[in-house]
Amino acid sequence: MNLLKYSLCLLVGSFAASPTAFSQERVNVVFILADDLGYGDLSCYGQEKFQTPNIDELARHGMRFTQCYSGTTVSAPSRCSLVTGMHTGHACIRGNGSVNPDYEVALPIETNTIFKLFKEAGYATGAFGKWGLGEVGSSGDPNKQSVDHFFGYNSQLLAHNYYPDHLWDNDTRINYPENSNGQFGTYSQDEIHKQALQFIDQNQDKPFFLFIPYVLPHAELLVPEDSIIQHFRGMYPEQPFQGVDSGKMFRKGGYCSQVYPRATFAAMVYRYDVYVGQIIAKLKELGLYENTLVIFTSDNGPHKEGGADPAFFNSNGIYRGLKRDLYEGGIRVPFIASWPGHIAESTTNNHMCAFWDMMPTFNELLQNKKIETDGISILPTLLGKGNQQAHDYLYFEFHELNGRQSIRQGNWKLIHLNIQKESRYELYNLASDPSEYYNVVSLYPKKAEELKALMREAHRYDENWPLLPSEFK
Repeated sequence: MNLLKYSLCLLVGSFAASPTAFSQERVNVVFILADDLGYGDLSCYGQEKFQTPNIDELARHGMRFTQCYSGTTVSAPSRCSLVTGMHTGHACIRGNGSVNPDYEVALPIETNTIFKLFKEAGYATGAFGKWGLGEVGSSGDPNKQSVDHFFGYNSQLLAHNYYPDHLWDNDTRINYPENSNGQFGTYSQDEIHKQALQFIDQNQDKPFFLFIPYVLPHAELLVPEDSIIQHFRGMYPEQPFQGVDSGKMFRKGGYCSQVYPRATFAAMVYRYDVYVGQIIAKLKELGLYENTLVIFTSDNGPHKEGGADPAFFNSNGIYRGLKRDLYEGGIRVPFIASWPGHIAESTTNNHMCAFWDMMPTFNELLQNKKIETDGISILPTLLGKGNQQAHDYLYFEFHELNGRQSIRQGNWKLIHLNIQKESRYELYNLASDPSEYYNVVSLYPKKAEELKALMREAHRYDENWPLLPSEFK
């Protein structure tokens, strides 16, 4: 039995057209969001050191985008952009800032989200994985943001660890004593995956929107001792990583030590691929596959934490930069959409889109209502209609490392670095220099000034997210 088939058995065994057609079919939507998966981390996007056969198969039966951008370059604001339809110059959460050591800034109670769109259209809504947009009981609690069933990590800090002492099932804390005192009892991602599959089972007779933000392959580098990791050990030269195995930060944000970091990273991505295969198999088993739009993407570029080695795996492809950068490698992400009979198979599309386009896309899919958004529906592109509206520009903010901005208009990309100290600008032409090697800001000062003006237009001042108040108030 090959590795993929064995892995599927192993994991399953551990869990016990036209707008008028849309309204008639009530298409289901499954949105799968990886955590820190780079543009080059899938074999259908060029990964050569391991394979992702199920995700590749999803691409073969759908559309693979080459110019999709995340919300920004770290988790919370990128997810906020995704679920609210606003870019980070307007979004209510623009950074990974915490209101205390355990929990992040919460979505305001009145926030219009994709969950609300689906809920108002009569859909069951579920979210399984890492939330990070408000703790239990806060205004950003998933259940207060139109999520019927949430299971997973509410705190991003706790989500740094794969054998946590608890997860949340809506507002009920589920404790895992088998993970206490450094034990490796229940692997969180397997448990979250099990719950996501159960959601499909439980809602097979009604339309549903299923959001699955697994934590994989975010650091730390850790998987269960099964056939997957055993397959990858010994495949790569290794440099052991010394992490946090005791003390104050043990399983409270610190990353564990790992003797085989490269093999473990490959195993984590492969395990993710197995999950995707099981989701598709479940949809087919229940007769839902033909009437389900499946989207797969990542929240930002690859990380270099916990012993991860994105250079070895060429995780960002030809693109410069990693997580926390606003170069292409930090924000350009894989994006695959499949919907049998509606999205043409084995197609590649270079339409320039971003996470904030998801809100208007789903709104058009549901024929819902007028909404406030920075996005533009990509439904025409998905359906091959040929009347796709384009963005004038895409804008990004990052509120760490003294503040960063970037803006892309056509092939031009302007980056503003070290904003709160001695700031500087870099200008790139992505048509001739997709890897952003050659800063041409001194050669094209007029273009740089045009893009600076657009940056000022795109940034709405928010006292909770002061980027450069003297300039942008």
